[in-house]
Amino acid sequence: MSESTANSTFNYWQSLFREALPASLLEQVKKCEEESEIIREALTEYELIVDSAEQVRERPKDYNQQKIFYSGKKKNHTFKNQFIVLPKGEDIVDVVVGKPGPKSDINICRERLAKFDDKQRLSGDKAYLGEQQIRTPHKKPKNGELTPQQKKDNKLFSSNRIFVEHVIRLVKIFKIAGERFRLNSSKYSEVILTICGLVRLRTGALVLQVIKASESTETIEVVFAHTFGAVLMQSLMGETPKTALHR
Repeated sequence: MSESTANSTFNYWQSLFREALPASLLEQVKKCEEESEIIREALTEYELIVDSAEQVRERPKDYNQQKIFYSGKKKNHTFKNQFIVLPKGEDIVDVVVGKPGPKSDINICRERLAKFDDKQRLSGDKAYLGEQQIRTPHKKPKNGELTPQQKKDNKLFSSNRIFVEHVIRLVKIFKIAGERFRLNSSKYSEVILTICGLVRLRTGALVLQVIKASESTETIEVVFAHTFGAVLMQSLMGETPKTALHR
């Protein structure tokens, strides 16, 4: 297969998957204000988990862009992605992709908190210290030590947060998300969001229902609807009519 054919095939299917599979729960309901309000309220029953990950990219040609994307932590030019997930990693609630690697985790998160209810609780690692809505582990005091109880609490805290790492691992199974990103940087966000949609479909967090399909000799037109995975359906069905939970 020639390079141009491979590129055309990749872009064709990537755009179809991106359109059909919302990358996050909030994206899934964003076009319906009533559903968005229902979901934001339902999410307050959970303590969501937030974490970020960096991916190496090709070095930008522009010197100013090189400075913006150079990560001292990774000693390379990187993109940073942030994931907010349900407990046990049962769904991707929100995802931010393509931020410059050096940008702090807490600032990325603060930019997204407006999408959530003011009462929403989250848990994050020490990179999120200082944000009231985010619970973080005990920090070792200067010239001091953590108490045995604090160490125990931190261990339990880490065991509850590990599920966001599992979600990030599922995304990185796709080589284009786990290795150096070699495509044009302008495609990065759409590619990673497409992968998030595929991960949600794979884990059952996103259910894709085909409700109509018409086939001709040349094209297949599919009309589909999204429904929520079992976790949210279980918590919402008691108070909300089923018809209000479909897209």
